[in-house]
Amino acid sequence: MTDVSFLTQMFNQKKITRRQFVSGLSALGLAAAVSPALLSGNAMAATPQKGGTFRQAMTGGATSDSLDPATLFASQPINVSTQLSNCLVEIDHNFKPVPELAESWDASADAKIWTFKLRKGVEFHNGKSMTAEDVIFSINHHRGEESKSAAKPYLKSINNIKSDGKHIVVFELEQGSADFPFIMGDYHLRIYPDGTQGKDWDKGIGTGGYILEEWEPGVRALTKRNPNYWKTDRAHFNEIETLAIVDVNARTNALKTGRVDAIDRADVKTVHLLKKMPGINVTAITGTMHYSIPMMSDLKPYNDNNVRMALKLAVNREEMVKTILKGYGEKGNDHPISRVNRYHATNLEQRTYDPDKAKFYMKKAGMLDHTFNLHASDAAFSGAVDAAVLLQESAKKAGIKINVVREPSDGYWSNVWTKKEWCMCYWSGRPVEDMQFSMAYAAGAPWNDTHWNNEKFNKLLVEARSELDDNKRRQLYGEMQEICRNDSGTIIPMYNQIVEAHSTKLDHGPVSAHMEMDGHKNVERWWFKS
Repeated sequence: MTDVSFLTQMFNQKKITRRQFVSGLSALGLAAAVSPALLSGNAMAATPQKGGTFRQAMTGGATSDSLDPATLFASQPINVSTQLSNCLVEIDHNFKPVPELAESWDASADAKIWTFKLRKGVEFHNGKSMTAEDVIFSINHHRGEESKSAAKPYLKSINNIKSDGKHIVVFELEQGSADFPFIMGDYHLRIYPDGTQGKDWDKGIGTGGYILEEWEPGVRALTKRNPNYWKTDRAHFNEIETLAIVDVNARTNALKTGRVDAIDRADVKTVHLLKKMPGINVTAITGTMHYSIPMMSDLKPYNDNNVRMALKLAVNREEMVKTILKGYGEKGNDHPISRVNRYHATNLEQRTYDPDKAKFYMKKAGMLDHTFNLHASDAAFSGAVDAAVLLQESAKKAGIKINVVREPSDGYWSNVWTKKEWCMCYWSGRPVEDMQFSMAYAAGAPWNDTHWNNEKFNKLLVEARSELDDNKRRQLYGEMQEICRNDSGTIIPMYNQIVEAHSTKLDHGPVSAHMEMDGHKNVERWWFKS
């Protein structure tokens, strides 16, 4: 048990006072990271209770979804996968890596060799004991030549993975990686039994707190509590029903009528009404989430940076934050590193709406007579179509013509994103800079949705990953954010807060902003009040 978990348990059991709890956090250097509301409210005071059926409705999900961790993309299957399985490392609510299936880890002085000691006595749902061979198989699943896993770029630096007995796994890296434990906490890198393949993935045989009962891709999942879960202080619900509901109004109505107990991505346009409803709590928390408008930089006319710069300058970010986010977020600066990230470049000038400059760059590209097709659907994010229309209007003042192509929500992520030359998109973000850049901006990365390839950026990415001096890493990541801002094919107009709603019957401790739904750990961290 971590020191934070121990303190929380002692506080919940009323064995220490609130002042002693805060003092303990201060000693760990964590008090500032915990929300005052959480410290003063009932979330910290309650003792977790076992029981009940927890029902949640989440965006994302398609009939083509699989529980194969290499294919995880949308929120609903990610959350279901979290119910069924674990990673070596967990990212806690302070954006820190803490032991999960790994009991501990150590690194060589140059961070090239990482040794993970596994927990003993952990069993898969089929009764098989977890060993090093299962871990090696699960990580290698993403490294194969044919693998299209989004985690593959993180793992490129691994030269070899070997076991040292049944409960020790050694990773040998080509170059040092200061953030390697964070990588092992990525939601794709879940541990499953050695040899799992094909349709076996959809059986969901993991080590998680819940066992799969029913799985209807794009519609519904039903799980029941694992009576042998190795985390005795987690997974409190008897059952969990997880629905995939793309339409935000349908999700909201499901919560209002009591059909579900929690929803993700509450509609900021109507959230003020939800706040007034008895029996419903609304939460808003700042994390790494952001909305993007990627254009394929290897296709004409987007292969001309004058065009990319013109479109970036044609965005009225302030208006978007006010109109689309209703203030639940802040302006983006055309790079994906949020201000909550460790190496956020605070010195970069904020890009502003400038129709005159936008017109200058578009004229320089010779594309003022061109009509740009922007593909949009609210499947990308709630308000995505409205955001596209706002961009269309603000671009008019620069003499830039944009045609908003409304796409159906069903199949948006498989038929539009990474397929159409310019579209609306949403990113959950990642806890460290290397992961976000490696996944979405490095040359050849599976989720590089702009096909961007900047030689200097790619070089700095490798250099920063192995740099152990904190000041030098900050400088390198700052330079990368500037290159991304000024050259990439990604427009990032807004960083959005995580705005969610749930029944007041639910309780929980400190909430993570790592990803939605308490870092998708709500299924094992939350419980019903007695």
